Amino acid sequence: MTNHIARRLPAHRGPAAWSAILPGQAAPQILPGDVTADFAVIGAGFAGLSAARRLGQLNPGARVVVLEAGRLAEGASGRNSGFMIDLPHELQSDDYAGGGDDRASIARNRHAIGFAREAVAEYGIDPNFFDPAGKVNGAASEGTDRLNASYAEHLSAMGEASQHLDAQAMFDLTGSRHYLSGLYTPGTVMLQPAGYVRGFGEGLRRAGVTLAEATPVQSVTRQGAGWLVTTPKGRVSAGKVIFANNGQLESFGFAKGRLMHVFLYASMSAELDSAALKALGGQPRWGITPSDPMGTTMRRIDTGQGGNRIITRTCATFEPGMEASEASLRRTAAVHREKFDQRFPQLKGMAMQFSWAGHLCLTRNGVAVARELEPGLFAACVQNGLGTARGTLTGLAAAEMASGVITDLTRHFSAEAQPPRLPPRPFSTIGANAFLRWKEWRAAAE
Repeated sequence: MTNHIARRLPAHRGPAAWSAILPGQAAPQILPGDVTADFAVIGAGFAGLSAARRLGQLNPGARVVVLEAGRLAEGASGRNSGFMIDLPHELQSDDYAGGGDDRASIARNRHAIGFAREAVAEYGIDPNFFDPAGKVNGAASEGTDRLNASYAEHLSAMGEASQHLDAQAMFDLTGSRHYLSGLYTPGTVMLQPAGYVRGFGEGLRRAGVTLAEATPVQSVTRQGAGWLVTTPKGRVSAGKVIFANNGQLESFGFAKGRLMHVFLYASMSAELDSAALKALGGQPRWGITPSDPMGTTMRRIDTGQGGNRIITRTCATFEPGMEASEASLRRTAAVHREKFDQRFPQLKGMAMQFSWAGHLCLTRNGVAVARELEPGLFAACVQNGLGTARGTLTGLAAAEMASGVITDLTRHFSAEAQPPRLPPRPFSTIGANAFLRWKEWRAAAE
């Protein structure tokens, strides 16, 4: 008998701020005992919700059950920066340019954005939560300005549009004199990730999908030609199962020793009052990714997305135990305070209401794990730090594989190599964290 037992459950450090600034959710709908389904999906983030919607499209009338360990939008899907990016955005490069077929990558990312846009329309999700505003790569030094120029040349060679912003244009946008220049690209969607995920989940429920929250999966066991998924309150007998739980896949025994569990940290300011808004200036919504991938991401949001606030995201730690420490959260919150004050001296001392850690999963060769693991058991996992778009894509691909449909997506992910093994502990942990701290130091101004 094949039995995959969860060795640990998802652990989160700090509040899920994107959800906390929205109106409260109703009590969770927990799995109501034992049920039977055609498909069971483990995880209700970008991958799991996308998989569930795609399964419904390909299998009208099929019984689909989605199992979420916590609450909608309070896991990793509600702890990101909310950038759904269409262009190459390789975090392990110097300037985000990809090393493979970037045109194909762009086409896939735009397919994910198109799918998400359709879901927003179909489920009546607030358009404030899905804003196709584009984003800016911000440069604070001559070196990173050159990285922007290099990236712009790379985009131009592919026929992709971008716009150079000088220091004054960056000030007019952000209210900050910190930036020397910026590179605007129009294709990124700025999400309120918790609002998007909550709306997506409720739309699936109205469409007949069973979405159970506060229902962690304890084991997945072969049962005849199908699978038995066990949770604390009930079991799901399903013909096919999709793991859509990103790095938590390893806790069920898959890809052991091959996945890099990295946490990124963020802080969100308290609500800006009228005096603070006047002192800040700039535009009410914008998103800045750093020209150096290890720099600082900044976002400003307005009342349509949960209040007039600024989000600061920087610092990373490698945590093979899949849990960030309280000490890391305290250290990074202090760094966020410093980065905020550097950029907005007119708001120096502004309170940070929330600080949190978000779990990323990467592989050394940048591949996902989106394939059939065993007969009837599929994965839509390992987003390599690009969870909104890449998660959507892996969810679509896994649903298509589980439905027996061959598409460009299934061919792409099925052809990817296996993730290589990581060096043994403690060498991998010590080396990775030393490397990340060095990269942070090198990108200090960013």
